[in-house]
Amino acid sequence: MSADNLTALLYKAKDLRLVQTPIPEINDDEVLLRMDSVGICGSDVHYWQSGQCGHFVLNEPMIMGHEASGVVAKIGAKVKNVQVGDRVAIEPGVPCRYCEFCKTGRYHLCPDILFCATPPVHGNLVRYYKHAADFCYKLPDHVSMEEGALLEPLSVAIHACRKGGVTGGQTVLVLGAGPIGLLIMLTAKSMGATKVLITDVFQSRLDFAKKLGADHTLLVKKDSNEAELVVKIHELLGGHPDVSFDASGAQATVRLSLLATKSGGVAVLVGMGAVEQTVPLAGALAREVDIRGIFRYVNEYPIALSMVSSGKINVKPLVTHHFSMEETLEAYEVARQGAGIKVMIHLQPRDSNNPQKFIS
Repeated sequence: MSADNLTALLYKAKDLRLVQTPIPEINDDEVLLRMDSVGICGSDVHYWQSGQCGHFVLNEPMIMGHEASGVVAKIGAKVKNVQVGDRVAIEPGVPCRYCEFCKTGRYHLCPDILFCATPPVHGNLVRYYKHAADFCYKLPDHVSMEEGALLEPLSVAIHACRKGGVTGGQTVLVLGAGPIGLLIMLTAKSMGATKVLITDVFQSRLDFAKKLGADHTLLVKKDSNEAELVVKIHELLGGHPDVSFDASGAQATVRLSLLATKSGGVAVLVGMGAVEQTVPLAGALAREVDIRGIFRYVNEYPIALSMVSSGKINVKPLVTHHFSMEETLEAYEVARQGAGIKVMIHLQPRDSNNPQKFIS
């Protein structure tokens, strides 16, 4: 085991450094992972740029990263679900397992959950990282390490679609064509949605969404008229969407999700925006639009792995940029600029833990 434990440590806003930290010691129910692939999430960029994401605030140095996969380097005495050498996806939130929320199957709401790279909990953008073994999922041989890392945002999308009750024959509106919005689109289609319209402020992202299978796209400009956008959405879909997803968090898209959804439909708020917003609540309530919020995911990692493993959802096209661990600062800058869709950092040489068929 190499003594190199290069770590991406965020000291404060705009102060991300690569430093060496001690390799952690594991408990009986934990595994030590030699990390392989870590994706950059929008929340990572928020912490890096402003030291805050929603109501989570950075008050002390924090290791970054939570969309990840790795290889088991060591197992605790009580670990039975994985072995040394297994390639695994890492569900980054470990709950207490004892509270009301954990015991009723809603462990993502556990008040004591330890979630990677959410202050003050350290993340996994580090050469060696320890994690609860039961929150590690062995990857089949035909699933790549990059796909394993993408199970995290895919789980968000699956949780959103399940919360929205997406089913066969429905029309769906997705507001925001970033990674989460694109994954919601793919998930909704896989669950039987017949028409999916996705919006964004960048035409390049809409072009990408079209290649992934979006039925309709709509470019939203800064000076776009809200009422006209609602009419355009209805025209493109041939009616009101049964389920709308705000994958942006911006006040403008939250408003559109409530205004455009059909009476009796569902609006799911996925994006994490400002703490307080002004939205057309009375009209939505008068039309019995069911407004639902989601927070991360719960019991969706096995579903995400199954959908990727079976080929039901193809997440590979979302990775548009690859960087080594030593290039972390450059990777974060590319993510900040929004130059691609998903930026992936490789803590080991790319493809070194992938089956030969993945190597081009």
